[in-house]
Amino acid sequence: MAGYSMNLRVFKKLPMGQQADCLRRYGHFLAERREDSFTLRLYALGDFYAEEWRVLDEDHILFIHLFQHPGGLNEYLHRIRLPEEL
Repeated sequence: MAGYSMNLRVFKKLPMGQQADCLRRYGHFLAERREDSFTLRLYALGDFYAEEWRVLDEDHILFIHLFQHPGGLNEYLHRIRLPEEL
């Protein structure tokens, strides 16, 4: 959807299922990593970042961690793929 906008305050009020749908539809997938027995997928959306936490090799989302501070990106910096069209 062109011009779609979301901010952290509004996103936090959504149930987790709607949050996940919003990330899939409008979020910008940046990277994926593993931590212990979990798969984490990083998205950028509006004025924040979101990490989807899943048990390794499962589809069910355990929780979605939200943050705005760039320090939260440290574990992803070497994995982030930026669009080629900048």
